[in-house]
Amino acid sequence: MKQNIGTNKKFGVRQLTVVGMLSGISIMLGITGWGYIKLPILQATIMHVPVIIGAIIEGPMVGMCIGLIFGISSIIQNIMTPSLLSFALINPLVSVLPRILIALTSYYAYKFTIGNNKALKIGIGAAIGSVTNTVGVLGMIYLLYIKEYAIHMKISAAAANKVILGIAIANGIPEMIAAICITVPIVLAVTRIRKR
Repeated sequence: MKQNIGTNKKFGVRQLTVVGMLSGISIMLGITGWGYIKLPILQATIMHVPVIIGAIIEGPMVGMCIGLIFGISSIIQNIMTPSLLSFALINPLVSVLPRILIALTSYYAYKFTIGNNKALKIGIGAAIGSVTNTVGVLGMIYLLYIKEYAIHMKISAAAANKVILGIAIANGIPEMIAAICITVPIVLAVTRIRKR
């Protein structure tokens, strides 16, 4: 039976399987460090890509479940192995909320993109989902922890504003490109398999 991607409203065994599989991939990417792309100055992440894939393939509820598990695992990881930003990343408003929102923005960007070019629609969904992750996490750090961030980085609050904006641009663009390059072929392949 032919089924459109992302339109299945029933939450059944297949959806639970997709949640478990993609959540596991996201957690594995974080624990092993494979979810980071090393760049000359910074490192970009692809750990949010399973959330985007799940949302586009199975709908926003599945994507939100994957985002929730990804966010909770991020909190646990920052408690177990603290880093410079762990003081902010253990807050669910920073680690969980933006990851849940990835599913909504990527799914609805995909769904409401005009035209029949499936690859373009998936690419736009992936791009918007990736931007949601970057802006959501860094935006919440800015709103809730700019003073603490400045103290931890040993810079002024004014400089901290510029640093966060710079990270958003420098990390956000490679992450968006990576999300598009990974998501489009995977979702297209799943679509072809389901049509058989």
